[in-house]
Amino acid sequence: MITSTFLAAQAASQGSPLPMILMMVAIFAIMWLFMIRPQQKKQKQIRVFQNSLKEGDSVVTGGGIFGTVKRIDMTTNKIDVEISRGVVITVDKGYVFADTQSLQQSQTK
Repeated sequence: MITSTFLAAQAASQGSPLPMILMMVAIFAIMWLFMIRPQQKKQKQIRVFQNSLKEGDSVVTGGGIFGTVKRIDMTTNKIDVEISRGVVITVDKGYVFADTQSLQQSQTK
């Protein structure tokens, strides 16, 4: 009796691996759809913004410093940002993430 139950359980567990593979593919697809894809879209928007910077644009750095672009050095990818009258800091272009207008608009919605 016990042996036949054990054999029946073994036979049931030796089914096709297809359902497990399909479940793994479905989990990966869901993760891509809800986590990876939106992050890639956001990074693309940031790169487009960084590449379209021009003098006079209002920006926010990665450290949370608000300022205005005064000069862009394309050879070194550095930007001079005026944070107060006469106070200019140099930041890497990769650390400028958002302009203040779009940041304020997204906060009011």
